[in-house]
Amino acid sequence: MFFDHDMLDAIAKGLLLSAIGLFWIILLVRIVGLRSFSKMTNFDFVMTVAMGSLLAGASQSNAWVELFQTMAAMASLFAVQYTVAQIRQRSDRFDELVQNTPVLLMKDGVILHDMLRRTRVSEEDLIAKLREANALDLSQVRAVVLETTGNVTVLHGEHVDERLFTGLEDPTQSKR
Repeated sequence: MFFDHDMLDAIAKGLLLSAIGLFWIILLVRIVGLRSFSKMTNFDFVMTVAMGSLLAGASQSNAWVELFQTMAAMASLFAVQYTVAQIRQRSDRFDELVQNTPVLLMKDGVILHDMLRRTRVSEEDLIAKLREANALDLSQVRAVVLETTGNVTVLHGEHVDERLFTGLEDPTQSKR
């Protein structure tokens, strides 16, 4: 592509194509907005993983056509994500279709074993997340939530505002 010597060509391609791919992603983020990599939803998470994979593919392109195809795929994913975000804002029904519901795994110091089984989270994994969050006393844990992105949020302390439970799948309550 650049040099007759295979090693020099490989190094030059890796450096140049990676830089082009990275700057292309930065340009797309500037156009679409920072939310692109926010990982606020499962859709955003998939977008982040896909973009990393496409960047790796771009850096290994053997021809300019391959690079441009990868860059077109990146732009397409940004466009799809932007469109989905816009539709989600306007339609609760569409939002429910594409978005998972966060799930309560623990509430007021009580581990919700049925929810652990349903979400395939082991008690050991839950305890590890509690340690990561510096929870020192299970009775002080107000809630543990498996978020739509797969992240685990631990709320601990004296009191939790009820608004933080909005939209959660909570088996301890009748319909919220």
